[in-house]
Amino acid sequence: MSAVSAEARARDPRSGGHGPPTPTLEHWDDLDARRDEWSALAIEAGNLFATWEWADAWRRHAGGGGAPQVFAIRDGDGPPAAILPLWLATSRRLRLVRFIGHGAGDHLGPICAPGAEAAAVRGLEHAMAKFAPGWDILLAENLPGPAPWEKMLAGRALRREVSPNVPIDGRSWDEYVTSRSPKLRRDIRGHERRLARDHIVRYRLAEQPERLQRDLDVLFSLHAMRWGPESRALGPARRAFHGDFAARALERGWLRLWFLEVDGSPVAAWYGFRFAGAEWFYQGGRDPAWEAASVGSVLLVHTLREAFQDGLREYKMLRGDEAYKGRFASEAREVLTMAIGRG
Repeated sequence: MSAVSAEARARDPRSGGHGPPTPTLEHWDDLDARRDEWSALAIEAGNLFATWEWADAWRRHAGGGGAPQVFAIRDGDGPPAAILPLWLATSRRLRLVRFIGHGAGDHLGPICAPGAEAAAVRGLEHAMAKFAPGWDILLAENLPGPAPWEKMLAGRALRREVSPNVPIDGRSWDEYVTSRSPKLRRDIRGHERRLARDHIVRYRLAEQPERLQRDLDVLFSLHAMRWGPESRALGPARRAFHGDFAARALERGWLRLWFLEVDGSPVAAWYGFRFAGAEWFYQGGRDPAWEAASVGSVLLVHTLREAFQDGLREYKMLRGDEAYKGRFASEAREVLTMAIGRG
């Protein structure tokens, strides 16, 4: 990476000692002590996967071998303008730097307010130069649009994905349904009606801390029924992480763990979050025995309707180009993965 360090900018005679304070780079060792500053910036960034809670649960349960290398960019005495939550993993061949939360988080990268990404990238270049020669490759995964990461980072694009959204922006549920295709309108209105005609249907939101682990076990079971017991998303290797984060999310009012119960038994689960004015659909599962009744779609429609009725800003379907997402979403943002080599 080529970088213009903060020290070099401070020495620039054109500054004349006037203007805004020169940004400084801080290395954060005690992450617990930085929780309040981190949380405030994550809310400003509007990114669930940038929260201190996500990072802390991940490093406790899902980080594997490695160590955090977290930097903050600060203007004068004010709050951080950006946080760089890096993770260094070493092997015999490579010293790989990734962002904290990789593997589990859908939107990663520098934590900053929208529009401040260029300044965050300059801080990232400074941090990596300062950290050299202790790394070989920075694997920058799941950088969310619309920021032009490929233009700002001197690296190679490895993967491009889409992250579909349903904009709400004050529209009513009826307005949204009317805007969709005739077939989807029939499905939205018909699947739930037919299921309720022949069965007792109940939607249940997990809200009791003392019951949360049992609810998560039901989620994990339904997910395994649909995707197989070794699914990486909610498989055995990540369940401790999700249990930890879900408990924190429930305490903070973010958790949205929904179940569709038919005749008293759970047949579908929807696992997501409500954060920064948006609904985040993370994962789900369903009983294949109820495939013909489209129980997964019925539950998804319920959560979408709830988001509209509660006046949220948007419904995020997160990474993936699955056909069902295209049916419901009307916009999609690029999610980019890049590799940046030292030098």
